Amino acid sequence: MSIKKTWLQVGLSAVLLGFSGTLLAQTMTVYKSESCGCCNDWIDHIREAGIQVEAVDLIHLNRKKQELGMPPQLASCHTAVIEGYLIEGHVPAADIKRLLSERPKITGLAVPGMPHGSPGMETGRVDAYQVLSFDVKTQQQSVWSEYNTQ
Repeated sequence: MSIKKTWLQVGLSAVLLGFSGTLLAQTMTVYKSESCGCCNDWIDHIREAGIQVEAVDLIHLNRKKQELGMPPQLASCHTAVIEGYLIEGHVPAADIKRLLSERPKITGLAVPGMPHGSPGMETGRVDAYQVLSFDVKTQQQSVWSEYNTQ
């Protein structure tokens, strides 16, 4: 085997390892209650968007939310972490992908409560809702996106 061919294989291996590292970095950890069906439906929505998910069922979910620094006024039924960002509630996958693309200096995104019509809450009723960006350091919140506003 020539030295040139060996270096080419090493370089290709490094590129492939770097690419797979990027894919693995987008694994989302979702903390939820074992019995929550809408959380499972939201996880299906996230997986269908191509984001890997590790679901963790917790008995003391609120304790985990506090540990992560999730503001109680933004609470919903599940909390996720991806690449250092918090994702609270039924945030659409498109908003999460935008977050990971733009990488703003915020703590994360939240859909407070459990609005009907949001991913995982497809009940036949459709409510208007907002995805909020938030930063726990500055106590700032703003509207990231809006849905079903007519």
